[in-house]
Amino acid sequence: MDVFRRLPPSEQRAPCALTIGNFDGVHRGHQAVLAELRRHAHALGVPACVLTFEPHPREHFAALAGDPSLAPPRILTERDKLDALAEVGVERVCIAHFNASIASQPAEAFIDEIIVEGLRAKFLLIGDDFRFGAKRRGNFEMLREASVRHGFDLARMDTVQEAGERVSSSSVRAALAVGDFDRARTLLGRPYFISGHVVHGRQLGRTLGYPTLNIRIPFARPAVAGVFVVQVHGVADAPLPAVASLGTRPAVERDGKLLLEVHLFDFSGDLYGRLVRVEFLRRLREERAFDSLAALTAQIDLDAREARAHFAGTRG
Repeated sequence: MDVFRRLPPSEQRAPCALTIGNFDGVHRGHQAVLAELRRHAHALGVPACVLTFEPHPREHFAALAGDPSLAPPRILTERDKLDALAEVGVERVCIAHFNASIASQPAEAFIDEIIVEGLRAKFLLIGDDFRFGAKRRGNFEMLREASVRHGFDLARMDTVQEAGERVSSSSVRAALAVGDFDRARTLLGRPYFISGHVVHGRQLGRTLGYPTLNIRIPFARPAVAGVFVVQVHGVADAPLPAVASLGTRPAVERDGKLLLEVHLFDFSGDLYGRLVRVEFLRRLREERAFDSLAALTAQIDLDAREARAHFAGTRG
């Protein structure tokens, strides 16, 4: 899959079948859109292309408002989103930097400069709630007029529903926020996980008897936070049982950076630099501060016992 961090340079621009969106989660609703996109791309003999944005547009406006809580929590890291797009057959991804310039770009210019000239769409597929351009003026009717003028095909897809509920990034976030990983799996069409390279940490866990592998979280608001039962892929032939904490570690430091800390049960070895996938199975509790390291250690003991009991029950 080809990935561009801006519009492709002129010498690499070629006709494509295009869809546009944030695709956070690449959930079953997204997958339905992408399957339809691939069908049209195959019929036209062009690559299936996704235009997405970084940061999420609502993150941009939340920063302008000075209120990070207005931005949606992130479901996937960029790595996991790109992997998920590749797995469903997307051949080209353009990641546009969402900034003040794009936010203020008139809808007509977005069509002419990005859809037509920048990406050379021969076919455009959008969701039923797609809006674009400054003040979200752009809509399906505007695109239909432009498709006639510029000679590209246009289609719109209705929202996918599951048990009467709209399958959306918001519904996935809602399931993850309460630790309903079965529901998240239904909406996503796969287990929920976070992948990343193992990095060096403060090694406090080692001094407490719980060495951890650490993965940085590259955004401010993840869709999950707390302490979890997990299993880790990419270390051995089969996934390994573990307990994990995702948050800012208020028990050990103030204003800490987001980190996913994972303690593998009955494992020793150097995993620094290894790319691993942490699959979330069950939420144990929220993250919190403790009065002492002794109190923290006692709670970690309880978390580990509960996680081991989970796996013992699963395997029994």
